[in-house]
Amino acid sequence: MASATSRVTLAQIAEYAGVSVATVSKVINGRRDVAQQTRERVLDLMREHNYGGNRDDLRAYPTVELFFGFERLSIYHIEIIQSVVDAGAREGIGVVVSRRGEHDPASDPAAWARDLAAAGRRAVIAVTANTLSAPIIEALRRVRVPAVLLDPTEPLPDASIVSVGATNFAGGHTAAKHLLSLGHRRIAFLGGTAHAGTNQARLHGFRSAMEAAGMPVPDELVRHAGTFHAAEGIEHGTALLAVDPAPTAVFAASDELAAGLIEAARLRGLRVPDHLSVVGFDNTPLAQVTSPPLTTIHGPAQEMATVALRTALRLAADEDIDSHHVELATRLVVRESTRALPGA
Repeated sequence: MASATSRVTLAQIAEYAGVSVATVSKVINGRRDVAQQTRERVLDLMREHNYGGNRDDLRAYPTVELFFGFERLSIYHIEIIQSVVDAGAREGIGVVVSRRGEHDPASDPAAWARDLAAAGRRAVIAVTANTLSAPIIEALRRVRVPAVLLDPTEPLPDASIVSVGATNFAGGHTAAKHLLSLGHRRIAFLGGTAHAGTNQARLHGFRSAMEAAGMPVPDELVRHAGTFHAAEGIEHGTALLAVDPAPTAVFAASDELAAGLIEAARLRGLRVPDHLSVVGFDNTPLAQVTSPPLTTIHGPAQEMATVALRTALRLAADEDIDSHHVELATRLVVRESTRALPGA
């Protein structure tokens, strides 16, 4: 057996303990599906050989990094934080939240990755407007910190990148079908960031349902606010409602945009849903406290968080995963912001 001062590999620790490399990885990553006696033997060997650097306590509470590539977080992002923290609590994993305003991985990917590894992060769950660049992914791989993209907004350039998202196209399609079923025909779309993949998918799903019903959407009834925040919903909602003839219903690509649109309608003397039906997207807590409560497309934030965390832990333990990209189903939640068009 190697001396206590020599550098050993994970494979050697596995050999000394009489277990597989995957089992040692599970111990390192805090997985619960390892017998306690085996766990203790592996941890003792790690301490004996100083495996993993100078950490004094290899039983330290395992953690993952939840990184947001935004300086300004939305209500939806807060929902993601809560969902990942809840999932971590169920798995016995701590969650450390950071954002681009505090850290910029792109400026020095190698240093960012080394800092995460030195801090004991088991994995990174990233929520970002732009997919993680190849240098960032490579830097994380070198320090054995896997990454999972949560609800990616852009197409993935590399098939090896792991992601968990939602059926945004189907959600947009469902929103349009709901409004069409209520007799609305002049239906507008209020989007967020125009180039974001999630925004485009919601718009394409919306257009698909409208065109299938023989109701192509004119350009003047499609507007992109630039962000998914409520303030932009007011500004761009006001412009959308000024179109002549005005839409009788609007599908907004986020609950915040929908809330801003409802305020824009109020400022114009329009009542929702008497004069205007509104559908949002995400089903954040905001949807239940708007006036009136918001009909919206439920985005599976809690389910995505659970799948993303479990996938990240499996990658950290060198286990196989079922798919590199998982999409979870959206669904319509009907509240009071939509109603049948009078006379339809």
